[in-house]
Amino acid sequence: MTLKRFSSRKEQLDKEFLAKALDGAKKYLRIAGYFRSSIFELVGEEISRIPEVKILCNSELELNDFQMATQRETLLKEKWNQVDIGRESFSQGDRYQKLDELLKKGNVEIRVVPKERIFIHGKAGVITDAEGQRTSFVGSVNDSKSAFSGNYELVWQDDTEESANWVEEEFYALWKEGIPLPEVILDEIHRFANRREITVSVVNPTNVAEVTMVESPIYRGGEQLQPWQRSFVTLFLQHREIYKKARLLIADEVGLGKTLSMATSALVSSLLEDGNVLVLAPSTLCLQWQTELKDKLGISSAVWNSSKKVWIGVEGQFLSPRGNPESIKKCPYKIGIVSTGLVFHQKEGGDFVKESGILSRQKFGTVILDEAHKARVKGGFGNESNKPNNLLEFMFKLAKNARHVILGTATPIQTRVREVWDLLEVLNTGANFVLGDDYSRWHNLEEAIDLVKGDRQILDTNEAWEWLRNPLPPNGETPNIDLIRENIQIHSYDFVYPYKIESLDYLVREVHLAECLERDFFKKNNPLLRHIVLRKRVELEDQGLLDKVGVDTHPLPNKMNLYRDKFIGLGLYTNPPFEEAYRQAEEFCKLLQQRTGIAGFMKTLMLQRICSSFYSGLSTARKMLKHSDLQEDGQELFQETEHILNGMESGEIICLKKIIEELSRDTAVDPKLNTILYFLKDFQTEGKTWLEHGCIIFSQYFDTARWVAKELALKLPGVLVGLYAGAGKSGYYKDDRFNSAERNSIKEGVKTREVKLLVATDAACEGLNLQTLGTLINIDLPWNPSRLEQRLGRIKRFGQVRKKVDMLNLVYYSTQDEHVYNVLSTRLKDTYDIFGSLPDTIEDDWIESEEKLKEELDFYIHKRKEAENAFSIKYRDTINPNSNRWEKCSEVLSRRDIELVMGVGW
Repeated sequence: MTLKRFSSRKEQLDKEFLAKALDGAKKYLRIAGYFRSSIFELVGEEISRIPEVKILCNSELELNDFQMATQRETLLKEKWNQVDIGRESFSQGDRYQKLDELLKKGNVEIRVVPKERIFIHGKAGVITDAEGQRTSFVGSVNDSKSAFSGNYELVWQDDTEESANWVEEEFYALWKEGIPLPEVILDEIHRFANRREITVSVVNPTNVAEVTMVESPIYRGGEQLQPWQRSFVTLFLQHREIYKKARLLIADEVGLGKTLSMATSALVSSLLEDGNVLVLAPSTLCLQWQTELKDKLGISSAVWNSSKKVWIGVEGQFLSPRGNPESIKKCPYKIGIVSTGLVFHQKEGGDFVKESGILSRQKFGTVILDEAHKARVKGGFGNESNKPNNLLEFMFKLAKNARHVILGTATPIQTRVREVWDLLEVLNTGANFVLGDDYSRWHNLEEAIDLVKGDRQILDTNEAWEWLRNPLPPNGETPNIDLIRENIQIHSYDFVYPYKIESLDYLVREVHLAECLERDFFKKNNPLLRHIVLRKRVELEDQGLLDKVGVDTHPLPNKMNLYRDKFIGLGLYTNPPFEEAYRQAEEFCKLLQQRTGIAGFMKTLMLQRICSSFYSGLSTARKMLKHSDLQEDGQELFQETEHILNGMESGEIICLKKIIEELSRDTAVDPKLNTILYFLKDFQTEGKTWLEHGCIIFSQYFDTARWVAKELALKLPGVLVGLYAGAGKSGYYKDDRFNSAERNSIKEGVKTREVKLLVATDAACEGLNLQTLGTLINIDLPWNPSRLEQRLGRIKRFGQVRKKVDMLNLVYYSTQDEHVYNVLSTRLKDTYDIFGSLPDTIEDDWIESEEKLKEELDFYIHKRKEAENAFSIKYRDTINPNSNRWEKCSEVLSRRDIELVMGVGW
């Protein structure tokens, strides 16, 4: 028996121990240390010459994270990238190249194990020499030159059979629990080995997306744009190349990430020097846009605050002089975000005024309109019914002064097929390659719709030519179009051919045009297919691009006995103070309607807030009395409410005072809080309480979210409750204490399962990945089905361990919320199947009664199905998950260059 002891204080361990022990070895088993450093330090020459090397290292991941491959790979890549990539690849590039070569040789196998087997440093190993003799070692060692030659280390080496058996037994016991090093890490090592940083000056459209995105926050964090998102950005760049302008309507179903698709397109457009970017979105989505741009793409943007007349940064800071409307034309960043509410309220005498007037005269590289279905004709009756509303008219003005226009909506048709044509007319403004010039037959909806649906076949080449020539499809759409273009010698970027069929030669008329007489030719080749992008969730699931995760929606109508008599139907029992306060809220809305005639928005706002929580109802009434701004987590509604609250009459004021009086009573106990506590502590699914599964609680309003988080912390002693909200409002509650925190800190806490209970606002939920949580509670019900799906999408996503998650929807009995939910629940079904069947937003004037809402929804669904073929684009065979693999790109656009370009204001 030989026992040797080594101390770096007395000798160089890399020469006296490691080099000698590994010299001529044929097998090396190693229990190593930290995931990244253990792998990186395999570049020593001693390792490369050994025929069989097995390395086991600590992943620092929970066991649950190991059970889902996608979750495991995401977290491992995120940990791998917790370095300064630029500095690391520049200073250590040669070592990455050696490591890349070593891992490709095949003699080294690496496995990682879950966090439950914690390794602080490498602890042990067994080395087998050429003659088959084994020696084992234990100690505070690493396979690194710095550890052996620079650090203070102690090593015990033992060449007895007994010691080698002992270490091998431990090694293989752990080896069975490990998983092979994921391909994503091998890809990253290869990418680092070949990484080359480039500048904006040499970027070109063919690779701008991949070189920009590969080291963006979303990719460094182990995630990526999904295949359908990448395909949209690729299509945007193709259209930019083909038409010199991109004009696209993205109509992907809710929850498929339209925001990121549009935002990435705007980013690459800016880097290609196309010009400034204007994003128009409803006020409640402006902060989501700003957060998504920062958290996912790593770029700053500014939001225009319409009440303070100032640009606001991502941390809530003022970025321009306050109170000056003229500042709107000087956004301090490349991307400016403005509320569409501004447009609706700033028109006088037929002209846009104030900030809207200023914007309408600006030139932009890219204009994005989110929730574009709100841009439509006025509707109703009378002479004004078919005239554009303010937003649609505004978009026509902007489109004239913009190079690229992107419209985003999950529901391009709300009630009439005409609506999608109106959006196409916006895209066509200043870009007649979309629908053609003023003489194009494609402007005539009644004629065009039958062709698009395939209900009419063209039998005459003369008529076929009239449809085909204006606009003439681009090269590459079909072989016969390529031949026609070549024959008539029209330039590749010309899309209107002014000459009649008589000008064409025989070959075009009798051969190439004849192919356009096939029955489905114009169904497969038309402006809608070129400029509308629509992907359906069910098709993506069928292709394996999206995980199928079931949902149980509580309360389950056929299992009401499970809930201890907390519900009457789908609603919660309330109490007399709330019932009287709610009656006063309805009376307040009625009086507003009589006074202003346009109080639908205020009715929605008032009733939704009082239906959110007793606390929110009380807070809202107090703010309305003071005429203070009704913020929705950082988004001011001053512009929308100022003109309505001014001049309140005595009856309205009395109603607000009575609401405050009733909701201030000691007996005004909110049943929502007790119900949440019951589901968190007592109600079980799959043998666990909802708190054990992990739970997120959503509210539309910050005052409700803060109240719930604070109360839960008091009633759940020792439980850490996260509050995820707007800039400067997020933090942790524990018992009676609150500590502010950055949103990234809270996301990390959820990811590591230190935070199992999270309360969040809608405005902060975009880009929030919560697959470690298995249950969701909607403390209030947004009258917007897509918002519900966005909430559910926080947990129903890649990496969710549960095959079926639970969702609880809370509404008060006999309120407007319950009426809406009674109608929606019949269509939600047990698996929350709303896709393609409900509109993006339920209109204010639909919610007069349950019967009225049912009638409007049924009419909407009927019209959508009737027109489905007119805008449902069949992309299912064009999305290849293995194409546009931006995460493999080793050429990288400097982050500093990106920040410099995007930091230049208008």
